[in-house]
Amino acid sequence: MIDEGAAALVSGIGLLERAINYMLGSLHLVTPALLSRPTPCRDWDLRELLAHLDDSLLALHEAADLGQVTLDAAEFARADPVAAVKNRAGHLLAAWSAASVPGTVAVSGSPLTAGILTSAGAVEVAVHGWDVAQACGHHRPLPEALAEELLDLAPFFIADHDRPGRFEPPLLVSPLASANDRLLAFTGRNA
Repeated sequence: MIDEGAAALVSGIGLLERAINYMLGSLHLVTPALLSRPTPCRDWDLRELLAHLDDSLLALHEAADLGQVTLDAAEFARADPVAAVKNRAGHLLAAWSAASVPGTVAVSGSPLTAGILTSAGAVEVAVHGWDVAQACGHHRPLPEALAEELLDLAPFFIADHDRPGRFEPPLLVSPLASANDRLLAFTGRNA
């Protein structure tokens, strides 16, 4: 029988894997000509969003490999940003699939369970995957089941002090709207 902590870790890794797969699908839409396009992320063009995704994936990879996140930005492969993000995502998934993944991770010196970290990463990666598709001019909703799970978690990771700044204020949307639309509205995005 799996204990509760192990179950949460496995669940967080599975959620992160699904979010990464969704994001990878959005990366197929990116062409070099689109890299200067604006994104739903205020003040970021598509190239800058890809650099941010690369940093986020690196932090999640460090958590799996080292049991800590240093929050130091790495050099980003500006020549082929899509290949860089795809490569980072593959290495990240391999690291979290390893048997020696830590149960807790130090983030800026504070302990955090790996399940919480991977779940927070899933929210960020999936929403930015949607941002990538939008910047490329494509309507690509998150799969409903993924969006429902992320919507349940998002309030734990996006607080009032994150707005404005990291996130725009939440938008009003019908409670009958899809989980995709409600998640995006919660993060200040208009689906």
